[in-house]
This record gives sequence, C-alpha cells and structure tokens, in this order.
Amino acid sequence: MTVSHDSTTTKTTGENDIDDASITAQVKLGLMYHRLTYPIHTKVVTHNGKVTLHGKAGSSDILDLATRIANDVNGVKSVDNRMTID
Repeated sequence: MTVSHDSTTTKTTGENDIDDASITAQVKLGLMYHRLTYPIHTKVVTHNGKVTLHGKAGSSDILDLATRIANDVNGVKSVDNRMTID
C-alpha cells in the first residue's frame, strides 16, 4: 500500500484572519514609530495580505512614505493607499 502526502498547506479562514491582523498591527506600528508618519491618523485594513490605507497625510511625501512602510511589512502582497493630502 502506498500513501502519498500532499506537502502543500492550506489555511483556514481563522489563520488568514490572524495573518491579516498581524500585518495590520505591524503596519500600524511602522507608521506609529516613524517620526514623519507618527502624527498622521491612518486606518489600516488588510484582507488576504492586501493592505488598504485610509486617512490624511500632510504631504505627498508622507503619503508615499506610508505606502513604503506598509510595503516593507512581511506578508504584504499589495498596498492600496487611499489617503488624501490634508
């Protein structure tokens, strides 16, 4: 008798939620600890590794920086920055 083992792993919905929650937390921490993005108020939403940023930034440079910070987080597949410049 031959038994094969599928080495691919599948994630349950709960595991995806945990991963997304971790990504969201890491993005928020990155924004909070950076001296230029600390004062901005940003809502971070993550779904299947895709991060969406909402809020206001003081300049286009800070808006771009927020995108880069989010992209640098492990597990992020894409960033949709919907922030506006205040």
